[in-house]
Amino acid sequence: MPPTLQPTTTLLQERYLSLDVLRGLTIALMVVVNTPGSWNHIYGPFTHADWHGFTLTDLVFPTFLFVVGNAMGFSMKKLEKAGTEIFLKKIFKRTAVIFLIGWGLNAFPFFEFTESGQISMINWGEVRLFGVLQRIALCYLLASVILYYWGKLGSILFSVVALLGYWAVMYFYGESGDPYSLTGNAALKLDLWVVGAKNLYTGEGIPFDPEGILSTIPAVVNVIAGYWASKLIQKVGNNTKTIKVIVITGIVFILLSLVWHLSFPINKKIWTSSYVLLTVGYDLILIGVLIYIIEVWKKKKWTYFFVVFGRNPLILYILSGILISILGIIPMGDQSLRGYIYEQGFLRWLSFKDASLMFALVYTATIWLIGFWMDQKKIYIKV
Repeated sequence: MPPTLQPTTTLLQERYLSLDVLRGLTIALMVVVNTPGSWNHIYGPFTHADWHGFTLTDLVFPTFLFVVGNAMGFSMKKLEKAGTEIFLKKIFKRTAVIFLIGWGLNAFPFFEFTESGQISMINWGEVRLFGVLQRIALCYLLASVILYYWGKLGSILFSVVALLGYWAVMYFYGESGDPYSLTGNAALKLDLWVVGAKNLYTGEGIPFDPEGILSTIPAVVNVIAGYWASKLIQKVGNNTKTIKVIVITGIVFILLSLVWHLSFPINKKIWTSSYVLLTVGYDLILIGVLIYIIEVWKKKKWTYFFVVFGRNPLILYILSGILISILGIIPMGDQSLRGYIYEQGFLRWLSFKDASLMFALVYTATIWLIGFWMDQKKIYIKV
């Protein structure tokens, strides 16, 4: 397949409904938290922790990685049978496509307005290198290679070494006295050295990338955990035995993360090892609850909303980023169309935070309608 998105009218591979719902729930939440009406007016649960700490929003991205691992639990079987050459070709091509799409989204819409009001091409040499899709691509690549070549024991050993090793690197190579601070952490030092300040995220007030090189290593463990959760469900089945194992394991991970937090704080932006254990723990409990409700209790009528997102996850996430950017550059008087819609459609009759949240919910519903149309037409876009 060439490095572009291509539609297919074939049905997606059969998967457990609970995994589809978790994937769709994750995409829906990603759209909600990424598109508030105003970044200055957001309810606490829909913002990231300022630094150390944890919010609902901090669970969204690692859950995306977890469900990438869930999907690999099905796709790896076919790739393994295809042989090493085809396996490597497919995963490297998919990695490159997802990474480049993510980089392109950082550059979109590819032009900017100068102070005189003229349109000018962006400086391509200063486009942010990393981002959400780039981390997904790299974690997918590393997890695939580890699982293919090292198998079960190797992937578990990697996970342990990666989490402990990351802790050691962050402690010994970070700034003396405060190795986990924004300005003194080892992840920032590596990114500045390898990538350079002009190609890093600046949303923290300084060049610092929360999806940088070093912190990608522990993030791979989120994918591997999702893979083994998927394999367990396939092997044992959607039953109470599976739920007990998954939920108990999740609780153990959460307790371990809270203990580890005392010396290696839970922190999404530098993706600490304690943060990995905490998010994997929550994801295991979440998938256990979904299995109970959907597969054991047989309550399925409510799931279709999330299934729509889950059947075209990447393309709907990409579209959500593109469309909101377009709304932000279309002029409407002295503001953008996005600002006009927010002020006239929501802020006129709601409080600041309620208007901001309602804008995000309506926008998410709009993306869902696109996904609904695609599902009705049996269009499923794979990257």
